[in-house]
Amino acid sequence: MNGLAIGLLLPFLGTTLGAACVFLMKKSVAPLMQKTLTGFAAGVMVAASVWSLLIPSIEMSGKEGWQSIIPAMVGFMAGILFLLFLDSVVPHQHPDSTQSEGPRSHLSKTAKLVFAVTLHNIPEGMAVGVALAGAMEHNSYMPMAGAIALSIGIAIQNFPEGAIVSMPLRTAGNSRMRSFAMGTLSGIVEPVGAVLTILLASVVVPILPYLLAFSAGAMIYVVVEELIPETQQGRHSNLGTIGFALGFMLMMALDVLLG
Repeated sequence: MNGLAIGLLLPFLGTTLGAACVFLMKKSVAPLMQKTLTGFAAGVMVAASVWSLLIPSIEMSGKEGWQSIIPAMVGFMAGILFLLFLDSVVPHQHPDSTQSEGPRSHLSKTAKLVFAVTLHNIPEGMAVGVALAGAMEHNSYMPMAGAIALSIGIAIQNFPEGAIVSMPLRTAGNSRMRSFAMGTLSGIVEPVGAVLTILLASVVVPILPYLLAFSAGAMIYVVVEELIPETQQGRHSNLGTIGFALGFMLMMALDVLLG
């Protein structure tokens, strides 16, 4: 139970600590630092998708040959399509953009910024939840240490995410407390999504391989659609690439050594 609680709360703690940077920093996150941190988050998510989600999905299928990859392929594509759907129906705006995405709405820019990060956090919360569920139901394929490693990796990459949300809100004229609250609120979807996924997985254990791959597909969608393009805009795109490599190696090491 302790491992379950830690796994659920760590990602949200990472977002909260990152959002708290608004109390320590007077200016917004420097563009070069933001590019590096965004690349780092992308690297963590790609490595987590492979080692923590897709590989266990294939192993958990219990099949051999081409049949072993069917759940991973179906779940992965379903995750991509799910995030594509949310991206098109939820109004949102990214911190470095002046244009809104999704359907037209009268929501404030602040609300759209929070929705943008919330969309990113949905697959991360699902990934943690399904990994913890897998550890409880199929410990031989997904040990609790591996699920905790995924949670640690998500928490680490959530730290810069929290800062990237709260700092622009502060620069836009919001108070420090409001900016912190909104930055923190953007991460609440992760523990909520994780708990809901655990409850779902405990009832429908046979589809756990699909759920693991679904979470991987959703995270890869975020990486390809949003994070990677953000790191390659303007000058010094190599910093985003370096950040990606560091995040990828860190998550790979966490999963292999702890899993």
